[in-house]
Amino acid sequence: MSYQEALNTSARILMGPGPSNVHPRVLKAMATPLVGHLDPQFLEVMDDIKLMLQRALQTQNHLTFAVSAPGSAGMETCLVNLLEPGDEALICVNGVFGNRMSDIVERCGARLIRVDAPWGESIDPAHVEQALQNCSPKLVAVVHAETSTGVLQPLETLSELAHEAGALFVVDAVTSFCGTEIKMDEWQIDALYSGTQKCLSAPPGLSPVSFSDRAIKVLDERKTKVQSWFLDLTMVKNYWQGAKRAYHHTAPVSAMFALREALQLVMEEGLQNRFIRHRQNHELLREGLKELGFEFLVKPEYRLPMLNAVVLPQGLDDAGVRKRLLEEYDIEIGGGLGDLAGKIWRIGLMGESSSKNHVNMLLAALKTIMG
Repeated sequence: MSYQEALNTSARILMGPGPSNVHPRVLKAMATPLVGHLDPQFLEVMDDIKLMLQRALQTQNHLTFAVSAPGSAGMETCLVNLLEPGDEALICVNGVFGNRMSDIVERCGARLIRVDAPWGESIDPAHVEQALQNCSPKLVAVVHAETSTGVLQPLETLSELAHEAGALFVVDAVTSFCGTEIKMDEWQIDALYSGTQKCLSAPPGLSPVSFSDRAIKVLDERKTKVQSWFLDLTMVKNYWQGAKRAYHHTAPVSAMFALREALQLVMEEGLQNRFIRHRQNHELLREGLKELGFEFLVKPEYRLPMLNAVVLPQGLDDAGVRKRLLEEYDIEIGGGLGDLAGKIWRIGLMGESSSKNHVNMLLAALKTIMG
Protein backbone atom coordinates (compact mmCIF):
# COMPACT_ATOMS: atom_id res chain seq x y z
CA MET A 1 0.00 0.00 0.00
CA SER A 2 1.36 3.41 -0.99
CA TYR A 3 0.50 6.78 0.52
CA GLN A 4 -0.63 7.74 -2.99
CA GLU A 5 -3.34 5.06 -2.95
CA ALA A 6 -6.73 5.36 -1.31
CA LEU A 7 -6.83 3.75 2.13
CA ASN A 8 -8.58 0.40 1.74
CA THR A 9 -7.86 -2.13 4.50
CA SER A 10 -9.35 -5.62 4.57
CA ALA A 11 -12.53 -6.34 6.53
CA ARG A 12 -10.82 -8.50 9.12
CA ILE A 13 -12.59 -10.81 11.57
CA LEU A 14 -10.79 -9.67 14.71
CA MET A 15 -10.43 -12.56 17.14
CA GLY A 16 -7.10 -11.73 18.71
CA PRO A 17 -6.27 -10.06 22.04
CA GLY A 18 -7.56 -6.72 20.71
CA PRO A 19 -8.76 -4.64 19.06
CA SER A 20 -12.17 -6.19 18.50
CA ASN A 21 -14.61 -5.53 15.68
CA VAL A 22 -16.58 -2.30 15.93
CA HIS A 23 -20.33 -1.88 15.45
CA PRO A 24 -21.36 0.21 12.40
CA ARG A 25 -23.05 2.70 14.72
CA VAL A 26 -19.71 3.37 16.41
CA LEU A 27 -17.97 3.94 13.09
CA LYS A 28 -20.79 6.26 12.04
CA ALA A 29 -20.44 8.21 15.29
CA MET A 30 -16.80 8.90 14.45
CA ALA A 31 -17.95 10.66 11.28
CA THR A 32 -20.09 13.11 13.27
CA PRO A 33 -19.06 16.74 12.53
CA LEU A 34 -16.43 18.03 14.92
CA VAL A 35 -17.15 20.53 17.66
CA GLY A 36 -14.70 22.20 19.99
CA HIS A 37 -13.45 20.40 23.06
CA LEU A 38 -15.08 23.04 25.31
CA ASP A 39 -18.26 23.37 23.22
CA PRO A 40 -21.37 22.95 25.42
CA GLN A 41 -22.50 20.09 23.17
CA PHE A 42 -19.22 18.25 23.71
CA LEU A 43 -19.40 18.80 27.46
CA GLU A 44 -22.76 17.01 27.34
CA VAL A 45 -21.07 14.12 25.53
CA MET A 46 -18.46 13.99 28.31
CA ASP A 47 -21.22 13.90 30.93
CA ASP A 48 -22.95 11.06 29.06
CA ILE A 49 -19.70 9.11 28.93
CA LYS A 50 -19.12 9.61 32.65
CA LEU A 51 -22.64 8.45 33.56
CA MET A 52 -22.49 5.32 31.40
CA LEU A 53 -19.00 4.43 32.64
CA GLN A 54 -20.31 4.66 36.21
CA ARG A 55 -23.19 2.33 35.36
CA ALA A 56 -20.96 -0.15 33.53
CA LEU A 57 -18.50 -0.23 36.44
CA GLN A 58 -21.34 -0.32 39.00
CA THR A 59 -19.89 2.65 40.87
CA GLN A 60 -20.92 6.04 42.24
CA ASN A 61 -17.35 7.39 42.01
CA HIS A 62 -17.45 11.06 41.03
CA LEU A 63 -14.00 10.89 39.43
CA THR A 64 -14.87 8.55 36.57
CA PHE A 65 -13.84 9.53 33.05
CA ALA A 66 -11.83 8.54 29.97
CA VAL A 67 -8.13 9.37 29.75
CA SER A 68 -7.26 10.72 26.29
CA ALA A 69 -4.82 7.89 25.58
CA PRO A 70 -4.93 4.06 25.46
CA GLY A 71 -5.09 1.59 28.35
CA SER A 72 -1.38 1.76 29.14
CA ALA A 73 -1.87 5.45 29.92
CA GLY A 74 -4.74 4.48 32.20
CA MET A 75 -2.36 2.19 34.04
CA GLU A 76 0.14 5.00 34.36
CA THR A 77 -2.58 7.46 35.42
CA CYS A 78 -3.49 5.30 38.40
CA LEU A 79 0.06 4.64 39.53
CA VAL A 80 1.73 8.02 39.02
CA ASN A 81 -1.11 9.84 40.79
CA LEU A 82 -1.25 7.55 43.81
CA LEU A 83 2.45 6.87 44.34
CA GLU A 84 5.22 9.21 45.47
CA PRO A 85 8.94 8.56 45.83
CA GLY A 86 9.61 6.30 48.81
CA ASP A 87 6.14 4.73 48.90
CA GLU A 88 5.73 0.97 48.86
CA ALA A 89 3.55 -0.79 46.29
CA LEU A 90 2.65 -4.48 46.19
CA ILE A 91 2.06 -5.70 42.63
CA CYS A 92 0.56 -9.09 41.79
CA VAL A 93 2.29 -10.50 38.71
CA ASN A 94 1.13 -13.48 36.63
CA GLY A 95 1.71 -12.17 33.13
CA VAL A 96 2.88 -9.32 30.91
CA PHE A 97 0.74 -6.59 32.40
CA GLY A 98 1.66 -7.22 36.01
CA ASN A 99 5.27 -6.83 34.86
CA ARG A 100 4.34 -3.55 33.19
CA MET A 101 2.79 -2.21 36.40
CA SER A 102 5.94 -3.21 38.26
CA ASP A 103 8.06 -1.20 35.84
CA ILE A 104 5.91 1.91 36.31
CA VAL A 105 6.09 1.58 40.12
CA GLU A 106 9.88 1.71 39.98
CA ARG A 107 9.78 4.67 37.58
CA CYS A 108 7.69 6.49 40.23
CA GLY A 109 10.55 6.06 42.68
CA ALA A 110 8.44 3.74 44.83
CA ARG A 111 9.64 0.50 46.44
CA LEU A 112 8.29 -2.50 44.55
CA ILE A 113 7.08 -5.65 46.34
CA ARG A 114 6.08 -8.44 43.93
CA VAL A 115 3.83 -11.42 44.49
CA ASP A 116 4.32 -13.73 41.52
CA ALA A 117 2.36 -16.69 40.19
CA PRO A 118 3.21 -18.88 37.19
CA TRP A 119 1.81 -17.67 33.88
CA GLY A 120 -1.54 -19.33 33.36
CA GLU A 121 -2.38 -19.41 37.10
CA SER A 122 -4.20 -16.97 39.36
CA ILE A 123 -2.62 -15.08 42.24
CA ASP A 124 -2.89 -17.01 45.52
CA PRO A 125 -4.37 -14.72 48.22
CA ALA A 126 -2.34 -16.59 50.85
CA HIS A 127 0.86 -15.40 49.18
CA VAL A 128 -0.42 -11.81 49.20
CA GLU A 129 -1.36 -12.12 52.87
CA GLN A 130 2.11 -13.42 53.67
CA ALA A 131 3.80 -10.59 51.76
CA LEU A 132 1.69 -7.98 53.56
CA GLN A 133 3.10 -9.13 56.90
CA ASN A 134 6.50 -7.76 55.90
CA CYS A 135 5.58 -4.43 54.29
CA SER A 136 3.19 -1.47 54.52
CA PRO A 137 2.24 -0.68 50.93
CA LYS A 138 0.32 2.38 49.86
CA LEU A 139 -1.45 0.27 47.27
CA VAL A 140 -1.97 -3.31 46.16
CA ALA A 141 -2.51 -3.78 42.41
CA VAL A 142 -3.62 -6.74 40.32
CA VAL A 143 -4.69 -7.53 36.76
CA HIS A 144 -8.33 -8.67 36.68
CA ALA A 145 -8.07 -10.23 33.22
CA GLU A 146 -4.49 -11.07 32.23
CA THR A 147 -4.53 -10.73 28.44
CA SER A 148 -1.24 -12.55 28.01
CA THR A 149 -2.46 -15.77 29.65
CA GLY A 150 -6.27 -15.82 29.71
CA VAL A 151 -6.54 -15.81 33.54
CA LEU A 152 -9.53 -14.23 35.30
CA GLN A 153 -8.43 -13.17 38.79
CA PRO A 154 -10.99 -13.20 41.67
CA LEU A 155 -10.84 -9.80 43.33
CA GLU A 156 -12.89 -9.74 46.53
CA THR A 157 -10.43 -11.51 48.84
CA LEU A 158 -7.49 -9.48 47.53
CA SER A 159 -9.47 -6.28 48.12
CA GLU A 160 -10.16 -7.28 51.72
CA LEU A 161 -6.48 -8.05 52.31
CA ALA A 162 -5.40 -4.72 50.84
CA HIS A 163 -7.78 -2.71 53.00
CA GLU A 164 -6.94 -4.65 56.15
CA ALA A 165 -3.34 -3.61 55.50
CA GLY A 166 -4.39 0.03 55.08
CA ALA A 167 -3.63 0.03 51.37
CA LEU A 168 -5.57 1.15 48.32
CA PHE A 169 -6.74 -1.57 45.93
CA VAL A 170 -5.94 -0.93 42.24
CA VAL A 171 -7.26 -3.06 39.36
CA ASP A 172 -6.34 -3.45 35.70
CA ALA A 173 -9.67 -4.09 33.92
CA VAL A 174 -8.49 -3.51 30.35
CA THR A 175 -9.76 -6.83 29.03
CA SER A 176 -12.54 -7.57 31.53
CA PHE A 177 -14.52 -4.30 31.29
CA CYS A 178 -17.94 -4.88 29.66
CA GLY A 179 -17.20 -8.59 29.20
CA THR A 180 -17.51 -9.91 32.75
CA GLU A 181 -18.77 -8.64 36.09
CA ILE A 182 -17.02 -5.69 37.75
CA LYS A 183 -18.63 -4.39 40.95
CA MET A 184 -16.33 -1.53 41.72
CA ASP A 185 -18.12 -0.20 44.80
CA GLU A 186 -19.18 -3.55 46.26
CA TRP A 187 -15.69 -4.99 45.83
CA GLN A 188 -14.14 -1.77 47.22
CA ILE A 189 -11.84 -1.14 44.29
CA ASP A 190 -10.11 2.21 44.83
CA ALA A 191 -8.69 2.83 41.37
CA LEU A 192 -9.39 1.07 38.11
CA TYR A 193 -8.38 1.53 34.50
CA SER A 194 -9.48 -0.08 31.27
CA GLY A 195 -9.32 0.34 27.49
CA THR A 196 -11.85 0.93 24.76
CA GLN A 197 -10.74 -1.60 22.15
CA LYS A 198 -11.55 -4.86 23.94
CA CYS A 199 -15.04 -5.83 25.16
CA LEU A 200 -16.29 -2.28 24.80
CA SER A 201 -15.67 -2.52 21.03
CA ALA A 202 -14.68 1.08 20.42
CA PRO A 203 -11.53 2.11 18.54
CA PRO A 204 -8.26 2.02 20.52
CA GLY A 205 -7.03 5.25 22.03
CA LEU A 206 -9.02 5.98 25.21
CA SER A 207 -8.77 4.59 28.73
CA PRO A 208 -11.75 4.64 31.11
CA VAL A 209 -10.64 5.17 34.72
CA SER A 210 -12.39 5.54 38.06
CA PHE A 211 -11.18 6.61 41.51
CA SER A 212 -12.83 6.14 44.91
CA ASP A 213 -13.03 8.85 47.57
CA ARG A 214 -10.20 7.08 49.41
CA ALA A 215 -7.99 7.35 46.35
CA ILE A 216 -8.89 11.02 45.84
CA LYS A 217 -7.92 11.72 49.48
CA VAL A 218 -4.50 10.21 48.80
CA LEU A 219 -4.20 12.36 45.68
CA ASP A 220 -5.21 15.52 47.57
CA GLU A 221 -2.64 14.85 50.31
CA ARG A 222 0.35 14.39 48.00
CA LYS A 223 3.52 16.12 49.13
CA THR A 224 5.12 16.12 45.67
CA LYS A 225 3.92 16.97 42.18
CA VAL A 226 2.63 14.15 40.02
CA GLN A 227 5.56 13.21 37.78
CA SER A 228 3.46 13.41 34.59
CA TRP A 229 1.94 16.77 33.64
CA PHE A 230 -0.49 15.27 31.11
CA LEU A 231 -1.79 12.58 33.49
CA ASP A 232 -1.91 14.77 36.63
CA LEU A 233 -5.43 14.27 37.99
CA THR A 234 -5.24 17.39 40.13
CA MET A 235 -5.66 19.23 36.83
CA VAL A 236 -7.43 16.71 34.59
CA LYS A 237 -10.33 16.27 36.99
CA ASN A 238 -11.25 19.94 36.58
CA TYR A 239 -11.82 19.35 32.86
CA TRP A 240 -14.23 16.46 33.50
CA GLN A 241 -16.29 17.79 36.39
CA GLY A 242 -17.60 20.97 37.95
CA ALA A 243 -19.86 23.78 36.77
CA LYS A 244 -16.97 25.58 35.08
CA ARG A 245 -14.71 23.26 33.10
CA ALA A 246 -11.03 24.17 33.14
CA TYR A 247 -9.14 23.64 29.89
CA HIS A 248 -6.44 21.02 30.24
CA HIS A 249 -5.89 19.49 26.79
CA THR A 250 -7.66 19.14 23.46
CA ALA A 251 -9.69 15.98 23.86
CA PRO A 252 -9.94 13.52 20.93
CA VAL A 253 -13.47 14.58 20.05
CA SER A 254 -14.23 11.94 17.39
CA ALA A 255 -12.92 9.14 19.60
CA MET A 256 -15.18 10.40 22.40
CA PHE A 257 -18.16 10.32 20.05
CA ALA A 258 -17.30 6.69 19.30
CA LEU A 259 -16.93 5.85 22.99
CA ARG A 260 -20.32 7.37 23.78
CA GLU A 261 -21.98 5.25 21.08
CA ALA A 262 -20.19 2.08 22.19
CA LEU A 263 -21.34 2.64 25.77
CA GLN A 264 -24.87 3.29 24.52
CA LEU A 265 -24.81 -0.14 22.85
CA VAL A 266 -23.71 -1.69 26.15
CA MET A 267 -26.59 0.00 27.97
CA GLU A 268 -29.10 -1.17 25.36
CA GLU A 269 -27.94 -4.78 25.57
CA GLY A 270 -27.75 -4.76 29.36
CA LEU A 271 -24.70 -5.71 31.40
CA GLN A 272 -25.94 -9.15 32.48
CA ASN A 273 -27.05 -10.05 28.94
CA ARG A 274 -23.63 -9.01 27.68
CA PHE A 275 -21.84 -11.14 30.26
CA ILE A 276 -24.01 -14.15 29.40
CA ARG A 277 -23.29 -13.70 25.69
CA HIS A 278 -19.54 -13.71 26.28
CA ARG A 279 -19.82 -16.82 28.45
CA GLN A 280 -22.00 -18.74 25.97
CA ASN A 281 -19.72 -18.01 23.03
CA HIS A 282 -16.71 -19.05 25.08
CA GLU A 283 -18.42 -22.39 25.78
CA LEU A 284 -19.24 -22.86 22.08
CA LEU A 285 -15.61 -22.20 21.16
CA ARG A 286 -14.36 -24.51 23.90
CA GLU A 287 -16.36 -27.46 22.64
CA GLY A 288 -15.33 -26.86 19.03
CA LEU A 289 -11.64 -26.57 19.84
CA LYS A 290 -11.76 -29.68 22.00
CA GLU A 291 -12.84 -31.70 18.95
CA LEU A 292 -9.78 -30.36 17.09
CA GLY A 293 -7.35 -31.44 19.81
CA PHE A 294 -6.81 -28.13 21.62
CA GLU A 295 -6.59 -27.85 25.41
CA PHE A 296 -6.96 -24.73 27.54
CA LEU A 297 -3.98 -23.31 29.41
CA VAL A 298 -6.06 -22.13 32.38
CA LYS A 299 -8.13 -24.12 34.87
CA PRO A 300 -11.91 -23.83 34.21
CA GLU A 301 -12.66 -21.71 37.29
CA TYR A 302 -10.12 -19.05 36.25
CA ARG A 303 -10.68 -18.91 32.48
CA LEU A 304 -11.51 -15.66 30.77
CA PRO A 305 -14.61 -15.95 28.56
CA MET A 306 -13.37 -13.15 26.29
CA LEU A 307 -9.71 -14.20 25.91
CA ASN A 308 -9.18 -17.91 25.37
CA ALA A 309 -5.62 -19.17 25.87
CA VAL A 310 -5.35 -22.59 24.23
CA VAL A 311 -2.39 -24.97 24.05
CA LEU A 312 -1.48 -25.98 20.51
CA PRO A 313 -1.73 -29.67 19.53
CA GLN A 314 1.60 -31.42 19.01
CA GLY A 315 3.10 -30.64 15.60
CA LEU A 316 0.81 -27.73 14.72
CA ASP A 317 2.62 -24.94 12.84
CA ASP A 318 1.76 -21.90 14.99
CA ALA A 319 2.83 -19.07 12.69
CA GLY A 320 1.89 -20.93 9.52
CA VAL A 321 -1.69 -21.61 10.56
CA ARG A 322 -2.22 -18.08 11.88
CA LYS A 323 -0.84 -16.71 8.61
CA ARG A 324 -3.27 -18.82 6.58
CA LEU A 325 -6.17 -17.76 8.79
CA LEU A 326 -5.32 -14.12 8.12
CA GLU A 327 -4.49 -14.33 4.42
CA GLU A 328 -7.11 -16.86 3.30
CA TYR A 329 -9.98 -16.19 5.72
CA ASP A 330 -9.32 -12.64 7.04
CA ILE A 331 -9.39 -14.05 10.60
CA GLU A 332 -6.92 -12.65 13.13
CA ILE A 333 -5.98 -14.56 16.28
CA GLY A 334 -3.07 -13.91 18.64
CA GLY A 335 0.01 -15.94 19.41
CA GLY A 336 1.64 -16.48 22.78
CA LEU A 337 3.97 -14.01 24.50
CA GLY A 338 7.22 -14.57 26.36
CA ASP A 339 7.78 -18.19 27.36
CA LEU A 340 4.39 -19.07 25.87
CA ALA A 341 5.35 -17.94 22.35
CA GLY A 342 4.78 -20.76 19.88
CA LYS A 343 2.98 -22.81 22.56
CA ILE A 344 -0.44 -21.16 22.83
CA TRP A 345 -2.94 -19.10 20.88
CA ARG A 346 -4.92 -16.25 22.36
CA ILE A 347 -8.38 -16.23 20.79
CA GLY A 348 -10.47 -13.16 21.55
CA LEU A 349 -14.25 -13.15 21.83
CA MET A 350 -14.64 -9.52 22.80
CA GLY A 351 -17.62 -7.24 22.40
CA GLU A 352 -18.78 -7.24 18.76
CA SER A 353 -16.35 -10.10 18.07
CA SER A 354 -18.14 -12.31 20.59
CA SER A 355 -20.74 -13.97 18.38
CA LYS A 356 -21.71 -17.47 17.29
CA ASN A 357 -20.89 -16.50 13.70
CA HIS A 358 -17.33 -15.56 14.64
CA VAL A 359 -16.84 -18.82 16.54
CA ASN A 360 -18.26 -20.95 13.74
CA MET A 361 -16.20 -19.17 11.07
CA LEU A 362 -13.00 -19.78 13.01
CA LEU A 363 -13.80 -23.42 13.70
CA ALA A 364 -14.71 -24.08 10.05
CA ALA A 365 -11.49 -22.43 8.85
CA LEU A 366 -9.39 -24.44 11.31
CA LYS A 367 -11.00 -27.71 10.25
CA THR A 368 -10.14 -26.96 6.63
CA ILE A 369 -6.55 -25.91 7.35
CA MET A 370 -5.84 -28.78 9.74
CA GLY A 371 -7.39 -31.32 7.40
